[in-house]
This record gives sequence, C-alpha cells and structure tokens, in this order.
Amino acid sequence: MRICLTLREWHAEKIVVPTNYNELIQGAIYRNISNDLAKFLHEKGFVLSKRRFKLFTFSRLLGNYVFDRRHGKFVYSGDVKLLISSPVKRFVKELANTILKKGFITLGENRLRVVEMAFPLIPHFDKEVKIRTLSPITVYSTLLTADGKKKTYYYSPWESEFSKLLDQNAKKKYFILKKRKLKSSLSIKPLRVKEVVVIYKGFVIKGWIGTFILSGPKSLIKTVYEAGLGPKNSQGFGMFEVM
Repeated sequence: MRICLTLREWHAEKIVVPTNYNELIQGAIYRNISNDLAKFLHEKGFVLSKRRFKLFTFSRLLGNYVFDRRHGKFVYSGDVKLLISSPVKRFVKELANTILKKGFITLGENRLRVVEMAFPLIPHFDKEVKIRTLSPITVYSTLLTADGKKKTYYYSPWESEFSKLLDQNAKKKYFILKKRKLKSSLSIKPLRVKEVVVIYKGFVIKGWIGTFILSGPKSLIKTVYEAGLGPKNSQGFGMFEVM
C-alpha cells in the first residue's frame, strides 16, 4: 500500500534540502509512527537468514527544483510529492493517521504542510511490466580484497548478478510476508538508465535510476512494488512505478 503526500512549505515559498536528504525523510517517517514500531524496525526488523528487512521504502522528493551548487542544496519551488510504500498494514495505518492529525511533517529546517494525502490504486501487474524508478535501485556485494579488507562492489544492470541478487532479495521478502517459497525468478532489463551516487550517513551508495523491464511472477512483482526492489529500501532505495 502506498501513501502519496503533497507537501508545501509552511512559511517560505521554497523548500531547501541538502543533496543527500534520504536521512531526513527516513527520520520523518520514524517520528510519525509509534515508538514501539519505530524501535522494532530500527533495531530489529523482519529477520530471515540473518538478514533484516524493514519492509518499507520511499521516493525522492518529486517536484520542480534547481540545484544550488554554491551551497550544495536542492531548491524546490511549489509543491512537492513524496511517496511512501509498505506491505505492512500497521506501518501504513500508523503513518497515515499520525500525519493526518498533525497536518505537517518536518524535513530538516523545512516545516511542510500536508496539502493532500492520497492512496494510489495498486496497478495491474503482468508477468512483464515496464517500470520507472522513483528512487535509485542499488545492488551490491561485500567482497574481501587481497589484504583481507572488506570492499563493497556495486553491480551495474548489465551484469548478471544484478538480476540474480534482486531476485534473491525479492524472494526473501515474499517469504517473510507469505510464508511460501517461489520457484519462478524475477529478472530486470535496463532500458534508459543512469548511475547516481547517494551519501547516506557518510557512506557512498551507488544506484541506478531510469526505466527498466521487470519480469517474473505477478505476486513477486507486487511484493517489490510495495516493499521496494533490492536492498536499502528504508534508506530511500528501490521504489518504482509501473508505466
């Protein structure tokens, strides 16, 4: 289920955020759910095979902006949209109810009034869909160098590991939600994409934005549509829309 927020600066005409604002959005989400749920997601999450899943994701801020190179900030004019998605009903219910009652959210120094809250209809899923990213998709492995140090390697959509690891990640989310395993696999094909770099809490994360063809079981596509595609969803990665 998805929430689409239309946001407007309460006192100023523009919304100004740092280029790497994912942490601000994540913080706003945690502040608008109950302490119990926030603590569970932050400290534990849904565990499977020693991996932890938060099972929510969010988009970039969608709207008209210019990049202030001097100060390293995005300056948005007019309203912006923010989409937040999760297959966990309690998460969506708590978030929506709290934001509705407050009527605003805070992102950094911005106090943003909620002009509209909408719940987009779930799209029709086929075994093959064309998708557009609303936040970058990242796929990576942690490797050991010759001197024994850990190194993070980020895959490109043209490497076979990109699809393979996305499929493994999706099936784990599906099992957590449905308690069933799927044999059929998920695969992804890049159409028009470009690489982006996001700094999150001082760490460099590489991802890809653009359009892709996503193929696989409808139920698996629906799972990643709601929970996010690939890892680091709760940090603002892996959200997409069906074109």
